[in-house]
Amino acid sequence: MKKSVLFGAGLLAALVASGAARAEGELVLGYMMAKSGPYVSLANTNEVAVDMAVEEINAKGGINGKKIKVVKFDTAGDPKQATTALRSFAQDAGALAVIGPFSSSEVRTTFPVGEREGLAQMSMASSAPGLTKGFTYGFRNTTDEGKVIDQVLAAIKDKKLPMASGAAAYATDDVVSKSIGTVVVPKMFEKYAIPSKGSVDFQLAAFDLSPQVAQLKQMAPDIVGLGSPPEGAVNLAKELKRQGVSTRIIGGTTIADPELPKRMDGAGDNLTIGTTFFPEVNDKTKAFTAEFGKRTKAAGLNRTDPNQMDASVYDIVYLYSEAMKRANVTGDKAKLAEERAAIRDQLAKLKDYQALEGAISFTDGDAVKPVYILEVKGGKWTLLDTRTPN
Repeated sequence: MKKSVLFGAGLLAALVASGAARAEGELVLGYMMAKSGPYVSLANTNEVAVDMAVEEINAKGGINGKKIKVVKFDTAGDPKQATTALRSFAQDAGALAVIGPFSSSEVRTTFPVGEREGLAQMSMASSAPGLTKGFTYGFRNTTDEGKVIDQVLAAIKDKKLPMASGAAAYATDDVVSKSIGTVVVPKMFEKYAIPSKGSVDFQLAAFDLSPQVAQLKQMAPDIVGLGSPPEGAVNLAKELKRQGVSTRIIGGTTIADPELPKRMDGAGDNLTIGTTFFPEVNDKTKAFTAEFGKRTKAAGLNRTDPNQMDASVYDIVYLYSEAMKRANVTGDKAKLAEERAAIRDQLAKLKDYQALEGAISFTDGDAVKPVYILEVKGGKWTLLDTRTPN
């Protein structure tokens, strides 16, 4: 049976009094969701994956004989709400660890608070480089965009695809997108000796990218390194096709949308990205995808194919489960601080844990796991290569 309780800011004061906090015999995990706000298209299905993992674990007897209970809070992707949620989980709910937050903006504010509270957090989507540094309780089941795009270019090189020149295109009003366009792409072009012909930028709300594409047409690069959410990739690809520009857009996890090829209406061929989940890898990923599809369809959600954040958050529950097993966690209130620290220590020691996404280890709080290099062919994602960052 699913064990979960949902809270928003208005219900925090009632958290303990309502009995929603830790009950004896249960192991509480906090869960920061982004079911509303700017990340909703990527995050609104994450809850389905969390519930799947919890139900599977509890059906097999739970952890050390105790069932997992999830206390949920919709932060709407807002760093202030994420901080409120974290303090609530730490001080009121008696959470042993926290799933989330979703974004890099939230991570920047909650990781320092989690360090002071002595409560582990693990983000399912934050990928701006370097955000775990200096935090022993801060984890991300993600691969930072520098490592992902590094592997994309390595695959293109190994496959002997054109990469004699490059350009960058990026959204200026998103932390990760701007970091990709101004830091990651130039650094990777330099590593692979790809001469840069320049860059173009745009606002996320911009629908008309004809001026930017006109500039790219003059540059005529073999590769365009893109820093943007999926919507920017759709608009750029369509405008490139409209102006007759032949180039290969490359990107990282920010545009790893399972429905992206369909949304591009035939304009996305040769788009190449790195992601940490691909449904067709093995029987385990296929089974997860099928069950996820049934549940999201039953829930009336628009997207029924899992994205990498869905896979990541599913694995986060299992990673915490494994850490709690190894730490012999009891859920005893008197041992709360001790058991929180033990979970952190066991996570840091995990090596090649066999998860849905592949073998997962942690280095300085960031996951080390396979990167699947995908290419759009014939209007769908196809697997170009599988790589593991150093």
